[in-house]
Amino acid sequence: MKNSFKELKYEELLVKREELRKKYMDLRFKMVIGHVENPLEKRNMRRQIARLNTLIHQHESEAARA
Repeated sequence: MKNSFKELKYEELLVKREELRKKYMDLRFKMVIGHVENPLEKRNMRRQIARLNTLIHQHESEAARA
């Protein structure tokens, strides 16, 4: 799962990031209510969002240099 984002295009990365952000917010609300089966899922989602942010930033900096 770690490297599955590298082959995505810039637009796909943006869409995936928004999708994961929505899932992350839903998970946070579920954790407050107390109906979460896997509490480590929150950490994994946060890390995936960070990976996406890194790849998006790399694409943006490459575009700025070109």
